[in-house]
Amino acid sequence: MAAMVIVNNPGDWGTVYWPLLHAEWHGCTPTDLIFPFFLFIVGVSITLSRASAGWASIFRRATIIFALGLFLAGYPRFDVDRWRIPGVLQRIGVCYLVAAGIYRLSGGDRRRQAAIVSAIAAALALAYWATMMLVAAPGGTASDLTPEGNLGAWLDRALMGGHLWRPRWDPEGLLSTVPAISTTLLGILAGLCLGVENWTSSRKASTLALGGIAAVLIGLAWGSVFPINKSLWTSSYAVFTAGCAALLLAACYWTIDVKGWRRGTTPLVILGVNAITLFVASGLLVKTLGLFRVAGPDGGDIAVNRWVYLNWFAPFFDPKNASVIYAIGNLLLLFALLAWMYRRRIFLRV
Repeated sequence: MAAMVIVNNPGDWGTVYWPLLHAEWHGCTPTDLIFPFFLFIVGVSITLSRASAGWASIFRRATIIFALGLFLAGYPRFDVDRWRIPGVLQRIGVCYLVAAGIYRLSGGDRRRQAAIVSAIAAALALAYWATMMLVAAPGGTASDLTPEGNLGAWLDRALMGGHLWRPRWDPEGLLSTVPAISTTLLGILAGLCLGVENWTSSRKASTLALGGIAAVLIGLAWGSVFPINKSLWTSSYAVFTAGCAALLLAACYWTIDVKGWRRGTTPLVILGVNAITLFVASGLLVKTLGLFRVAGPDGGDIAVNRWVYLNWFAPFFDPKNASVIYAIGNLLLLFALLAWMYRRRIFLRV
């Protein structure tokens, strides 16, 4: 959550350190790990949450998450002609709905459940690979992975034209949600691993770590024929990032849960227990500040958040440091809100 706020709110998009930017197209930066880590931990949480046991709860949570995404996409003008339909929360809602449904339907013996979840995750990733590489968009060519020429972009234009992030494509489009579901299912596998009652803590951590290493290697190898790409959510990207997430989860499980090294983790807990609040508040803050206009250095009107950056940060640091320090300031402001909620035991969940 902290990383999400920092990468989404730089002081100046033209002066950002490369790890805080998405890859231009093929490839993967640290920023490209954030979204799949969200989906992976959604999968883990499905195995731990009582809400995933009932269809009513599953549909309710998915609907609320999707609706919040639509609200943020429309805010503040809610222009129905240009309202973006896909989005981060929308994808999380869909992936949660499908993954939680698969988890519930495959319930029973954990070994059988893990086999079913693994098979479906693999089938979805392989089907997406085959579709993207073998099926051509009308008027296009097979295996076209360019932003506008790929099959997923054509499908999004056909079904949601005028309601995309860019005029002719969207990084959270319909077809690329299929491998994103695989990412979420791989998180379920990690959660099932942590839930095995007769396994020792060491075995759980080592299994997660070995599985993570294997997924990273598979993803890198797959990337030689189906490039790792966040915007397309290629199958190689889904497997590679799930492997990275499993490694981080294994490290956190071993150090925090097993060894009990919790010093310094409270700020992260504060951000995590109200994750949906932080996500929505972060989006509302930047968009709301953009509504208020003040006089800029050249005499023209600029948004108040731009004015804050130009007057309170840019004059005192070099450009890239000013940009990231502004982003950290944004995070600290939101953290103050969440710390107040935490002290009063206010937890907003869906």
